[in-house]
Amino acid sequence: MDEAEACDGADDRLGFLLARHGQVMNTRLRQALAVSGLSPRHGAVLARLVRSGPTSQQALIEALAIDASALVALLNDLEGAQLVERRRDPADRRRHIVEVTSAGSAAMLAVDDAITAVEREALADLAPAEVTQLHSLLARLSNHLRPCAPSA
Repeated sequence: MDEAEACDGADDRLGFLLARHGQVMNTRLRQALAVSGLSPRHGAVLARLVRSGPTSQQALIEALAIDASALVALLNDLEGAQLVERRRDPADRRRHIVEVTSAGSAAMLAVDDAITAVEREALADLAPAEVTQLHSLLARLSNHLRPCAPSA
């Protein structure tokens, strides 16, 4: 088997297809969000906060399945850009509550538009029912593959 055949065979494996398409989508999202100065991970944090409202850092770690130090770095960026605010939880001074600001909500609108454009282009060959089915299957996969939340 030559190199081209090996690569073609590898592409037939679902794991390789998912990895390759994940990399492609990540690249496209990075390019689309670059104008806002945000990364896909920044966008994920903002999206979670817009959906859930004020949230503890620990809840964000668990919801996003992200390392605590990585979340702190993302929150530092977002807070520096005045897109989120962190404050001590009055009920438990050890906890930080994170909340999106009005500037963060506005930025999320731009992030949402960029994501919609990338998705529209990437999924153009799929019927709406297929997009719904793909979303459902990937959500099930995500729930099954979600790593245990890292210890704090």
